[in-house]
Amino acid sequence: MIEADSIRRCPGDGAQDHRSAGEVLLASPCERVFTFRAILTGSVLSVLLACGAPYGNMVIRGSYMALDFSTPGAIFLLFLLVGPLNFIARRIHHRLALRRGELLVVYAMLITASAIPTMGLSEYLVTMITSLQYYATPENEWAQLIRPHVPEWIVPQSVTAIRWFYEGLPAGAPLPWRVWVAPLFYWAILVSSLYLVMISSMVILRRQWVEYERLIFPIVQVPLEMVQSGRHGARPFLRNPTMWAGFALPAIVTSISALHAYYNFIPAVQQLTTIPLFGNLINLIIRLSFPMVGFSFLINLDIAFSLWFFNLVAALMQGGMALLGIASEQKLGIYGAAPKPILAHQGQGALLVLVLFGLWLARGHLRQVWRKAVHGDRRVDDSHEIMSYRAAVFCLAGGYVTLAGWLTMSGLDLWAAIAMLTLALLIFVGLTRVVAESGVAAAVSPLIAATALVSATGSEVLGSSGLVGLAYAHVWSADIRTFVMASCAHSLKLSEHMGRNVRPLFWVLLLAILLSLVSSICMILYLAYEYGGINLNSWFFGDGARAPFSYIAEKLKTPTAPSLEGWVNSLLGGGLMALLMIARHRLPWWPLHPVGYPISMVWLMDQLWFSIFLAWLLKLLVIKYGGPGVYQRTRPFFLGLIAGQYVAAGTWLVIDACTGMTDNLVFWI
Repeated sequence: MIEADSIRRCPGDGAQDHRSAGEVLLASPCERVFTFRAILTGSVLSVLLACGAPYGNMVIRGSYMALDFSTPGAIFLLFLLVGPLNFIARRIHHRLALRRGELLVVYAMLITASAIPTMGLSEYLVTMITSLQYYATPENEWAQLIRPHVPEWIVPQSVTAIRWFYEGLPAGAPLPWRVWVAPLFYWAILVSSLYLVMISSMVILRRQWVEYERLIFPIVQVPLEMVQSGRHGARPFLRNPTMWAGFALPAIVTSISALHAYYNFIPAVQQLTTIPLFGNLINLIIRLSFPMVGFSFLINLDIAFSLWFFNLVAALMQGGMALLGIASEQKLGIYGAAPKPILAHQGQGALLVLVLFGLWLARGHLRQVWRKAVHGDRRVDDSHEIMSYRAAVFCLAGGYVTLAGWLTMSGLDLWAAIAMLTLALLIFVGLTRVVAESGVAAAVSPLIAATALVSATGSEVLGSSGLVGLAYAHVWSADIRTFVMASCAHSLKLSEHMGRNVRPLFWVLLLAILLSLVSSICMILYLAYEYGGINLNSWFFGDGARAPFSYIAEKLKTPTAPSLEGWVNSLLGGGLMALLMIARHRLPWWPLHPVGYPISMVWLMDQLWFSIFLAWLLKLLVIKYGGPGVYQRTRPFFLGLIAGQYVAAGTWLVIDACTGMTDNLVFWI
C-alpha cells in the first residue's frame, strides 16, 4: 500500500520509511525510477558482470557468481552500490546518490544480465557449436555419424579458427572474428526469439502469480531490504546489527577458506561431509550452504519441510531399489536426475503436471488476457504490465513460430520441433514457478527436453538429422541452472516497487540482455583465443561441450524405440503430483506442499537438502517459542547470511584477480 503522505510529498531517499520489519514500501508514484543515470549505471554494471563472470570461472577459476537463480554477482554489485558507492556519491553531492526505485532498476538489469554469460547461454553457445569439429576422433566416430547432418550455417566453418579457439592463437595471429559472424547471426535469431517468448510469457502470468496466488519470491527479499531508505538517506539494512551478525558468519568462514589457498598452514573450513547408507550403495550428502539457509528461512514452513522431506524420500527410494537390484537400463544423458532414470521420469511427469495444473488454475486470468489482447476488452487493465497483453500475446506467438521454424531448419521434423519447443517452455515455466514459490536458488529439471523427447518417441522416428538438431538444442535447453525467464519473473515482482508506469522496464531488460549477450560472447572468444579454451574451464570446454554429441552418437549407433518404462514412470509421477496438489487444495491439514516433489530427485537437491532442513528447523523453533515478533527480529540475521556469503565470495574473487591466485573456489552453491 502507498501511503497518502508519501504521494503528496514525493519523498526521495531522505524520507523516512514507517514500516515494520519485513515490510516493503512501494516507490512513490511521482518518483522517477527509469532515469538516465539508473540505466547508465545498470548498463555499466551489466557489462562488468557479463565480462567478469566468464573471466572469474575461466581464468581465475574462482567462485561462480552468475551460475544459478540466486545471482550472487548481482547481489554483490548491488551491495557495493547501496553501501560504499552511494555513500561516496552522497558525500560529493546528495543528488548523485541513486534513489530506491533507481537501485531496483539497476538490480533488475543485473539479474537479467547474469542469466546469460555462463550456464544461461554464452559459455555453452560458443563451445557446443565448435566441440564436434574439435573433439571428433576415429574412436568416437562423430565425423561419420554426426558431421554429415550438421547444417553449415549453424557452426563456424574454419577448422583452423576452431583449433585456435581451443588451443590458443599463434603468436602474432589476429583473432578470427569474421569466422564467427555468420553462425552467431543465425543463433541470434533463435536467442532473441527465445527471450521474447520468455519475457512475454512472464508478463502474461505475472498477475496470476504475484497478485492472485501471491507467490513470495524469496530471492528478491535481500535486494528489497538493501534498497530501503530511512532518515537522511540512511540504509536500515546496513545499520542493523542483527544483519551484520549473520553477515559475519559466512564472511569469516569464507575468508578462512580463501586464506588457506595463500597460506596452507591456515586450515580450510569443511562444510561438506557424507553419510553412507544401504551398505555404501548411496551417500547422504551433508552440506552447509549459508545462502540456502537464508533463503529457506524466508519461505513457508510447509514448503521448506516438503523440499527436504521429498529429497530424503527420493534418496531412500534410490537406496532401496539399489538394494533390491531394481534398476533401469535407459540412457538419459547426464543432466538433472538422468543417472536415476526411474526417479527422473517420475520427477519430469510431476513437473509437467505442476505447470499444467497451474495453467488450469489460471484459466480465468488467461481468458482475460486473451480478451484484452484479441478483442481489446476495456474492462481488463494491463496498464501495470511492462508490455500490453496484446503485445505479449503476439510476441509469444511470433517467437514460438520463429523458434519452431529455426528448429526445423536445424534438422528436426516440424512435429518434433513443436514437441521439443513445447516441452522446453513447459520446463522453463515449471522451474521458474518452483524458484518463485520455494526460493530454491539452485535447481534443474529432472530431465531436459531433448532426452525426454527421445525417450518418449524413440530415436528411430526422429532420424539422424533430427537427433543432430536436438544436440544443438542443448545450447539453450539442457544445463539450465539459470535463464532469462526466471530473471524476468523476479524483475516483474520488483516492478511493484517502481511506481505506476513500468512500461520502460521492458526496454531496460532488452538492453541488459543485449549488453550481456554481446559482451560475454566477445569476452569468452577473447579469453579462449588468448589462453586456449582447454586451459581455461574443464567443464565448459571439455565434458560439458562434448556431452550432447556423446549422447546423440550413442543413439545413432544404437537406435531406440519409445520407452514404455519412461511413459509409465512419467504417468506415475504425474499422477502422484496431481494427488498432492488436490490434497493441498482440498485438505487444510495436509502437511506436504507439492512444489517440493518435482525437483526432489535432482542432484542439486541432494546437495541442498540439509541446509533447507536446518532453516526449517530453526524457523520452526523461532515461530513456536518466540512467535511472529521474534521471527521478524531474527529475519535480518538470515538475510545477512545470504549477503555475507555473496559479498565475501565476490571480494575474494577481486582479490584473487589482483594477486594472480587461481583455483581459489570459496563458494559454489
